[in-house]
Amino acid sequence: MKAELEALQVEALEAIQTTGDLNTLEEHRVNFLGRKGRVTDILRGVSQLSVEERPLMGQAANAVKVVICEALDARKAELTVVAEAAQAESEAVDLSLPGRTPRKGHMHVINQVTDEILQIFGDLGFQTATGPDIETEYYNFDCLNTPKEHPARDSHDTFFVKPGTVLRTHTSPVQMRVMEKFQPPVAVVIPGRVYRVDYDATHSPMFYQFEGLLVDKGITFADLRGTLMHFIHRMFGKDIEVRFRPHFFPFTEPSAEVDILWKAKDRHTGEMKSQWLEILGCGMVHPEVFKHAGYDYEQYNGFAFGMGVDRIAMVKHGINSIHHLYENDVRFLEQF
Repeated sequence: MKAELEALQVEALEAIQTTGDLNTLEEHRVNFLGRKGRVTDILRGVSQLSVEERPLMGQAANAVKVVICEALDARKAELTVVAEAAQAESEAVDLSLPGRTPRKGHMHVINQVTDEILQIFGDLGFQTATGPDIETEYYNFDCLNTPKEHPARDSHDTFFVKPGTVLRTHTSPVQMRVMEKFQPPVAVVIPGRVYRVDYDATHSPMFYQFEGLLVDKGITFADLRGTLMHFIHRMFGKDIEVRFRPHFFPFTEPSAEVDILWKAKDRHTGEMKSQWLEILGCGMVHPEVFKHAGYDYEQYNGFAFGMGVDRIAMVKHGINSIHHLYENDVRFLEQF
């Protein structure tokens, strides 16, 4: 057994000294000193020796164990120094290299167009108002003269958060919130996100709308048309082709839609084509809406309009699909 211990010590020291990495060194530790290691096996066999031999062989085995432990610790310290030096070299930063210039961001095209619209109506004296994206059915429908059986109140058109609460389908609820707080004259514009169950090349489930409201004495449809034409000419130029079409909205009477001749590349052929694109709805505020607001509809008149900011951007920049505005494709966005 003594000869076996001496041979084992020589073998262990040679293996430890020739080890080149910490993982292999740990394998040697387990092989020689682990619970099932070779030195441990010899120590277990001491109990089978004679009473006179046990203490001598036990001391010898422990001495070999101590030598191997010290050799392992010493080699581990050496390899740790080497590993740390290699890591430091691999992670070193060359301070002489030129720095990387961060790319500059800019406003999204939707924000750019919104700011331009705000500027145009701000020059006309309109103030800016905002309201919550999550609305009650009262503000989104009831006070805007939308009857209970109206199809817009069904789940195929409107996102319901819970009974009686919806993601607003237009920015018109803010009109009522403004009229509840202020007496005429009132002139506000209301930008914001709106939500509808709709998806195609010119519709998105979430999009940006821009609402306008003017209430005062003696307001007529001619004032509405003149205001909108002023906006359209400043936004698109005086050569733009425009048409007003009679329409129906529960909260305005009479009502109209406004179309613009939209020119953009066909998504499939790449050829330029023109088509009429509806960009806003408008009309004279319905007396029932004034009743909910507490306004005297025999003394005051008003007009309201709502436009899609996304569609204004599409016409202004010749964009052929509303979804380009929300896909976050840098190649598209950095054009603006």
